[in-house]
Amino acid sequence: MKRKILITGGAGFVGTNFVNYLLERYPDYELIILDALTYAGSLDNFSTRLKESARFTFHCGDVRDIGLVLDLVRQADVVIHFAAETHVARSIYEDRRFFETDVLGTQSVANAVLKNRERIERFIHISTSEVYGTALRRPMSEEHPLNPISPYAAAKAGADRLVYSYWSTYEIPAVILRPFNQYGPYQHLEKVVPRFITSALLGEPLTIHGTGEARRDWLHVYDTCARIDLVLHADREKVIGEVFNVGSGFDLDILSIAKMILGMVGKPETLISFMGDRPGQVQHHIASTTKAEKILGMKPGRGFKEGLAQTIRWYADHRKWWERLLPMRRVPILDKNGDREYY
Repeated sequence: MKRKILITGGAGFVGTNFVNYLLERYPDYELIILDALTYAGSLDNFSTRLKESARFTFHCGDVRDIGLVLDLVRQADVVIHFAAETHVARSIYEDRRFFETDVLGTQSVANAVLKNRERIERFIHISTSEVYGTALRRPMSEEHPLNPISPYAAAKAGADRLVYSYWSTYEIPAVILRPFNQYGPYQHLEKVVPRFITSALLGEPLTIHGTGEARRDWLHVYDTCARIDLVLHADREKVIGEVFNVGSGFDLDILSIAKMILGMVGKPETLISFMGDRPGQVQHHIASTTKAEKILGMKPGRGFKEGLAQTIRWYADHRKWWERLLPMRRVPILDKNGDREYY
């Protein structure tokens, strides 16, 4: 079946991987990519062959641009909305931008879907597990209370509920996905896994916020793409108006990951260093996958060690891609005492 799919934020981390995933698997699909190409998005993420493909159309623009978004949605059958500012520390550094992009940008997309609801077959909004805050019960189901504890999480919670309100009020064909911690190729170095990997490859200290005991649910981005694919191709009546966790149900603490990476790279654990805990830190996340397994037929993804080894190999083989990002691994923020720290 031929489909035209609009992907916002398609030159970012998960967006890039999903664009490549779709073009490889569905030869009849045409993709329209919208991305502002800020610090975390790049056309270098795509091969020349892909960029020259008749099935790939790229627009450099902002999701807050109501006219542009409306024009692109009019051309699509499906909208998948990745575009967002995403880093917790950066959201403390420049919080206004997060609310403008994540909330107002999402409103632009949702409203364009509303104006074209006879044409749009489904609208998949990529939210985040950060909207939950620290786990009150484990594993965390889709019914877990929303308790965002950073500006980033608050902005994404606003976007999440905004999309839900458009479904509830106007019955747009919306589905909300809440990915847990992702890792894999093309991830910006401000995120912990690529920051640790590149530091280890360079023989530099791996800096851990707090004690490193904070635990997260980890899913390789290729498995994330497979889960989004399930939602894209599921029967509409099974998914419209629903929220699905996108996680593995496997959790591991940050200190253990640092040690694992050093072991795989062949570097000593003496490279591990510690600093004060990051403001807005979530202490524990682990996804319940029961709903996705039951409704979508979701299968387990690759094991964490396997996925981590694949990710290390990718960064080792693509130094030119990430070396330009080295100055952006940390951002300055003011702590509760007004002191400037780099996180």
